[in-house]
Amino acid sequence: MSTATAEKGQAPAPSAAPPQWRTLTAAAVAALALIVLAGMVAGTQLAVLAVLGLALGLVLFHSRFGFTSAWRQLVSVGQTSGIRAHLIMLGTASILFAPILAGGAALFGQQPEGNVEPIGLGLVVGAVLFGIGMQLGGACASGTLFAVGGGNTLVAVTLLFFITGATIGALHMPFWSSDQLNLGSVSLATDTGLGYAGAAILQLLVLGLLGYAATRWARRHAAPPAGRPPSARGFWRVLRGSWPLWVGAIALAALNAVVLLTRGSPWGITSAFALWGSKVLQGLGVDVASWGYWQGEKAASLSEPVLADGTSVLNFGIIIGALVAAAASGGFVLAKKLPPRVLAAAVIGGLLMGYGARLAYGCNIGAYFSGIASFSLHGWLWGALALIGTWIGLKLRPRFGLTVPKPTDGAC
Repeated sequence: MSTATAEKGQAPAPSAAPPQWRTLTAAAVAALALIVLAGMVAGTQLAVLAVLGLALGLVLFHSRFGFTSAWRQLVSVGQTSGIRAHLIMLGTASILFAPILAGGAALFGQQPEGNVEPIGLGLVVGAVLFGIGMQLGGACASGTLFAVGGGNTLVAVTLLFFITGATIGALHMPFWSSDQLNLGSVSLATDTGLGYAGAAILQLLVLGLLGYAATRWARRHAAPPAGRPPSARGFWRVLRGSWPLWVGAIALAALNAVVLLTRGSPWGITSAFALWGSKVLQGLGVDVASWGYWQGEKAASLSEPVLADGTSVLNFGIIIGALVAAAASGGFVLAKKLPPRVLAAAVIGGLLMGYGARLAYGCNIGAYFSGIASFSLHGWLWGALALIGTWIGLKLRPRFGLTVPKPTDGAC
């Protein structure tokens, strides 16, 4: 893997290289083991979530669906192809989520509930920190997982400190979640009288207007079209080719809806990072159970196996699914040299994203994607605040030897 690819925080692009059969076999065995072990530990529901995690990893890798790069391109050069893919994803998810949240039980009996979280100081600080961290760490939450599965050694460092930051955030969460610092949650469906159908229509109108504005913005700034690598053809197209962003957008929205139906809550990522870090500390003798974050409903998670946690199973699935895709594409290559300044950016970026995600009740997936799809005002504000953080992060990137796209550049 080149340093340039590592800086971008992306897995290698699907290529026409021969499949790496040994790696692919090991990845397939790991995928099967995850499904079987999740089923043995926690039943059919977790086995299904393992399959969904694998599917998410495949989609993320093949479409190289970006959150970090999309915001970077928008802020730096006015390139809006990534943001328009976001709008397709959010619109599709809104349509799919509305009837699920409006009524009826999930597949395993739970009442589906969306990610509707409080608006407060934690949201403001956390989302901005996350936006900065994305641009320094080179990936978002979902991007970190699929890039690690794709062989990005640098982003593995980002992930380690992402987990560390999330654990510190869990320790401080009682302060940031206090009533004095929060105004409460606002659902565009249940708190406005619109209902889920009305909220879906409202969001589609807003997303449509944003799509129109994004198109005009790109034309005004004469942004270059995003480059795409050559796609594989024939039998290997699905397993090895590069998918259009719109395909990835629709697939991610559909899979998120199935996650909601399967476990009664939408796709999220970073709560598992706080769990993993806390379990490590607990194993080292730290009294994590006394933290305010792990009181009440969350307390059981500390004593249960990691594979009993649905978010953890999804995360493991994403990593392994991306590994399968990378090996099938012949693109799994580990970087051997990591420039010190770029490595420092990965450390700082991971810490900021982990801490920010806890403060803001989620990341680009749990807060932004699943929050907006759940008709939470929190999700919309998170996206706007993360853009501010992106602008700050782009100003900081050159200090760490990281590039910033210019109007004459292609896609980043």
